[in-house]
Amino acid sequence: MQILLAEEMRALDRAAEEEIGIPGLVLMENAGRAVADAAEKLLGNCCHKKIVIFAGKGNNGGDGSGAGRWLHNRGAEVTLVLAGAAEELSGSAADELQYFIACGLPVLEIEDYEEENLFAEIENRALQADLIVDALLGTGFSGAMRPLFRRLCQCINRVRAGADAGKVLAVDIPTGVNADTGAADPYAVRADATITMALPKLGLYLYPGASYAGEIQVADIGMPALLLQKADSSRILVTRELVKSMLPERPKNAHKGSVGRVVVAAGSCGYTGAAALSSFAAVKSGAGLVTLLTPENAREILAVKLTEVMVKGLPVQNLQPMRDEALELISEALEKADVLAIGPGFGTAEETGTLIREVLVVANVPCVIDADAITALQDHTELLSHMLAEKVLTPHPGEMARITGMKIAEIEKNRVEVARAYAEKWQAVLVLKGTPTVIALPDGTAYLNNNGTPAMATGGSGDVLTGLIAALIGQGLPAADAAVAGVYLHGLAGELAANGCVGMAASELLEKIPEARKKVCEQN
Repeated sequence: MQILLAEEMRALDRAAEEEIGIPGLVLMENAGRAVADAAEKLLGNCCHKKIVIFAGKGNNGGDGSGAGRWLHNRGAEVTLVLAGAAEELSGSAADELQYFIACGLPVLEIEDYEEENLFAEIENRALQADLIVDALLGTGFSGAMRPLFRRLCQCINRVRAGADAGKVLAVDIPTGVNADTGAADPYAVRADATITMALPKLGLYLYPGASYAGEIQVADIGMPALLLQKADSSRILVTRELVKSMLPERPKNAHKGSVGRVVVAAGSCGYTGAAALSSFAAVKSGAGLVTLLTPENAREILAVKLTEVMVKGLPVQNLQPMRDEALELISEALEKADVLAIGPGFGTAEETGTLIREVLVVANVPCVIDADAITALQDHTELLSHMLAEKVLTPHPGEMARITGMKIAEIEKNRVEVARAYAEKWQAVLVLKGTPTVIALPDGTAYLNNNGTPAMATGGSGDVLTGLIAALIGQGLPAADAAVAGVYLHGLAGELAANGCVGMAASELLEKIPEARKKVCEQN
């Protein structure tokens, strides 16, 4: 599912009217009904429920007015609070307001944030409401809100925070959240759910905006499929249906040599956990044969931990891998491999960094580059452009800052564009971990994944992802598909393992990978 910017959505609306001939009022009517459906879903039943709709003068407010009529027809007691004067409205929004008024429904017009008596009445009605619908500004907001809207948003948020709080449903995007960047005004509406029209908007998934949106629902408002398919967006939301289409069905005559030979170069003395997690994650993700190459001084510990993984030692000197001998052993292993995962717990010593770079240069199979292998690329990222093999980089923001020279805050503020820029520069699939995780491709496409749980903020989660992606590449997926599917399965496994709790260990996460894959592949 594509993710749009505000202007891209406006272009879609124009195309529906100018190219297809669908009047804007038809789409607004459909949007109003979709809002009413979402409201009924939140409430369970609209009959005799009190609903207050806060509406602006634009199309977002028109969606709110239309929803009000539908909700009234379903037995709700509806009040519309209009931020402005009715005569100031135009087009379809004006039509929807007139239909609302003609049905005998109450409208409170407020034009000045200092109208204390009127604000007292609005707040009183809101306090009694079972549901508040935020249809004030929608995707048209940017910058800072005017005082009137700030005060109306304050009213909504104060009611929601109360002891007997009604629920809040936002139309398209919560008022005060920038639809393109996720930037949020300090007084932005905090919604329990957001019903967004036709296609989702980028700001719903970027923080801090994502924390204001609640549950995101995408409404079919009758936008022609022809236009949706032509929508000019290189941002794609990762969904179960997309991942299901990427995952291969395992043939009944499969054997361990046909479903992925994964080589993992990882671990070091004192840092065996990362190597164990990434290697065993590859096993749990369906790889047929997994070989772990680790420094000899870590081999025995890992061999005990990993009964299903072939653990081989790399010669060491002064506690570090011996470059020439280790390079030869890794190169030999890659001759029979389908994919290499490199980096978790491998160490950051100068000799180890040099070894990692030499391995990447000669690798003839796709490489999943993580952790210490990313650190080894600091001041050497030009190497990525010269690699012969496909590569997937999986940095967290700190690692991304380390190899780009950017500040973490700058990366977090622009994570989609940063990921896209460096994926193109390095000609790599770049998995920028975080919320949302961005999977950027060299052609400029960016996938956004927003599943998972805060419980995954624990050491070792990233090592599990490395093994998962490597295993999928070993099973024949292109690097891009393996990264997208791997990130989604990783998030779903985290949700299953955490079960709504905090305190999950990374080892529990990897145990849920088979169940996550089964859930994705189940019949609808």
